[in-house]
Amino acid sequence: MRIALLSSIAVLLLGLAAAWMMTRRPVIRGRVIIETVFMLPLVLPPTVVGFILLKLLGRKSWMGQWIETLFSSPIIFTWWAGVIASVVVAFPLVYQTMKVGFRSVDHHLEEAGRSIGASEWQVFRHITFPLVLPSLISAWILGFARSLGEFGATLMIAGNIPGQTQTVPTAIYVAVDTGNMPMAWIWTYAMIFISSMLLLATNYRARD
Repeated sequence: MRIALLSSIAVLLLGLAAAWMMTRRPVIRGRVIIETVFMLPLVLPPTVVGFILLKLLGRKSWMGQWIETLFSSPIIFTWWAGVIASVVVAFPLVYQTMKVGFRSVDHHLEEAGRSIGASEWQVFRHITFPLVLPSLISAWILGFARSLGEFGATLMIAGNIPGQTQTVPTAIYVAVDTGNMPMAWIWTYAMIFISSMLLLATNYRARD
């Protein structure tokens, strides 16, 4: 839950910023390539994403060495690695949802605000943000659900350390692997209940 909550907040902020940039800036060089990179984790197998993150953040990479120097410990096989994995795999869903939300805003309303002297921040705060708020809520719900269910990439770079990096999906995997079916069913029922509640909330927001 800690990993899912923190990663859902982080990916929401990243998706919000990326969607705003891609929809509000008229000219972006390499737009197609950028959007392809943004959406790539959605179609790649989670183990592939995990392997790439492992090579990027491992102790032999320059980024991994820089992180280890900065924090005096490696980030691989910590719960922070689980957060990073969840952010990467959830980003395409959040980004796409927020992009649709920004594109649904009537640009004439924003131009009207600018015409009476409102700054860009005031336009965003008083016009754009209230209009995209339903999309933002849906994006957070989807991001949280995807983070909660992440397995492959998390297992690759965070491992399955009970009490530290073990998530619900990895706990289910271990329970099945060791023959502890009652525990596997308990976690499965919990995941079904939480996911159902999140989907119901998303559907109600969509109807509103």
